[in-house]
Amino acid sequence: MKSIKYWPEDERPREKLLREGEHRLSTTELLAILLGSGTKGESAIELARKIMLKFKTLRNMSHTDIRKWREIKGLGDAKICKIKAAIEIGRRLAEERVKSEKVTVKKPKDVAEMMMPRMRDLKIEVFKTIYLDGKNQIIDIVEIEEGSTNYANPIIREIFHKALENFASSIICVHNHPSGDPQPSMEDKSFTDALVEAGKILNINVIDHIIIGDNIYYSFAEHNLI
Repeated sequence: MKSIKYWPEDERPREKLLREGEHRLSTTELLAILLGSGTKGESAIELARKIMLKFKTLRNMSHTDIRKWREIKGLGDAKICKIKAAIEIGRRLAEERVKSEKVTVKKPKDVAEMMMPRMRDLKIEVFKTIYLDGKNQIIDIVEIEEGSTNYANPIIREIFHKALENFASSIICVHNHPSGDPQPSMEDKSFTDALVEAGKILNINVIDHIIIGDNIYYSFAEHNLI
């Protein structure tokens, strides 16, 4: 197939984006723009089609191991990194929107739906705290560096230090289980108990601790454990 530069201008992905807007492009065309170029005898569009045939969805692309990407002939590490980076930017954009729009949390499901796309496919356990004002509006969402409830005391100190910095009235903690099963472990339960007790001392309400699985979640509040 001819290189994209030899295509009619109205069929080239970059020109189409500039002319009609990125929302008018197919996922394949957007991927072709990220790839920038194809390989010998294969255009960027053809390479993008191969990616779509292999992974089917953007979600599959976001959590598939790098080794699977390297199985695609003509796809080097630089191109893989570009696509992975673009998907991560999309995730972070969604989180920034929540912060900037002062989203109000009304029930555990609100938090689960907000955090699920960001956390369900992560291969490591990540711990986040949502800080809320007196009206249950989100002030900030912070990822705690020590991402495991096995390290309860350092996490609790960091959580409430940032709560005081943000003048937060209440908090919701969220972490994922890479296994996809959100049922809490004994460590999760012990951590939650310790978190609630620390919140009482500091007069900061711990509204919930939510565990994200694969399209399913566990809420300590919904199970009357907070």
